[in-house]
Amino acid sequence: MEQEGVAGIGECSVLPDLSCDAMPDKRYEQILDRVCSLVEKTGGIPYEMLRPYPSILFGLETAFAQLDAKGSTALFDTPFSRGEEGITINGLVWMGTFEEMYARIEEKLKAGFGCVKLKIGAIDWQKEIALIKHIRQCFSREQVELRVDANGGFTPENAMSRLEELSRYDIHSIEQPIRQHQWREMARLCRESPLPIALDEELIGVNRPDMKARLLDEIRPAYIVLKPSLHGGMMGTREWIRLAQERGIGSWITSALESNIGLNAVAQLCAKVYGPDITMPQGLGTGQLYIDNIETPLQIRGDKLWAI
Repeated sequence: MEQEGVAGIGECSVLPDLSCDAMPDKRYEQILDRVCSLVEKTGGIPYEMLRPYPSILFGLETAFAQLDAKGSTALFDTPFSRGEEGITINGLVWMGTFEEMYARIEEKLKAGFGCVKLKIGAIDWQKEIALIKHIRQCFSREQVELRVDANGGFTPENAMSRLEELSRYDIHSIEQPIRQHQWREMARLCRESPLPIALDEELIGVNRPDMKARLLDEIRPAYIVLKPSLHGGMMGTREWIRLAQERGIGSWITSALESNIGLNAVAQLCAKVYGPDITMPQGLGTGQLYIDNIETPLQIRGDKLWAI
């Protein structure tokens, strides 16, 4: 997008089988073309029309934010965008064998991360518990905050016993213990779990404010984990945060495998909505997964993401 010689670039990032607006490429391109034509005619973003297409909305919001910033990648004026303050992030450890996950944990700890998030549910449960137990034998809760993400890998039948096992090891929270769209079972787990539960995939496709409020009221999670590309763009993310805060529910923001274009926008939004001195670690380390990425002024030093 270009206006008076100033370029605004946005990323429309869709995850197959996960994004609510995932569809065949040709169909997606057709919708994107129509939306862009409408934006050219009206000069603005058709927010309500784009609620079902969060990845397109996020891409347009990013492009417009860069236009407003006169082409700068510092989309909003914050201590983070000025390079005065970094955002604390968690170290992400992907699922793998016991040996692979342990090696990755050691790598994150040596890099200086004080919060590590483990993807669980892919290997033998007893091996995963043994790994978590070993971490806690080596590092106290004060030394390392542990988060786990089950990605819906538990069942309603075994979830509570596994949550009870995990609670012995000072886990900060668990994301999405069972698959989404099981509101009654998820609400029961949130009520009875000895471990704080965070919702992630559960929020995908819940795009209207009334449905968001209903979900939060019925399930009552401890936290929600927000990915702008999946959860309503910048507008939808702000909406989720406001509704959660009204109910005493915590939140944090994570990226969703975007390139550095999208990651920068997510980080800039995070700094804007949560304000200076963000204390809760955010999930903004996915850029490390790429060996070939787009250049942006982002750099991880220790356990903080900086805009340099």
